[in-house]
Amino acid sequence: MANTAGRDNADSTPVRKEAVQYQAVPASAPPLTAAEDRQWAFMAHCGGILGCVPSLVVYLVFRTRGPFTEQEAKEALNFTLPPTVLAVVANILALVLSVFAPVAGSVFAVLAVVIWIFLTVFSVVAAVHVNRGQPFRYPINLRLLH
Repeated sequence: MANTAGRDNADSTPVRKEAVQYQAVPASAPPLTAAEDRQWAFMAHCGGILGCVPSLVVYLVFRTRGPFTEQEAKEALNFTLPPTVLAVVANILALVLSVFAPVAGSVFAVLAVVIWIFLTVFSVVAAVHVNRGQPFRYPINLRLLH
């Protein structure tokens, strides 16, 4: 086998690497238009079907960009946080108790489903109101964030 170190290979040509130019991102994003503001407020309420995480993300990302989104995402987060925590605890108890006491595990599983249905119904009602441009206040809400 011949030593080819230091010799140019006819099949390979040197590849030039050019510096990549990146655009700077502005420190603050532009404000939302009225339609976008309503859209993200709608998404914050629709996210209640999945628990409190979507409304938390919408609140953290868009709170400074649109007043309607901030108000409605905060309302959705305040509403979805306690039931989400309860559903997680109910699911954990359902899994643990299903090994030792299957009936008790089933009760907690049904409770978790009832909580999810509760969140889904109220989230859809709120999303419909917000999509019309009307602010929505949940009848039962622990205003944890002010």
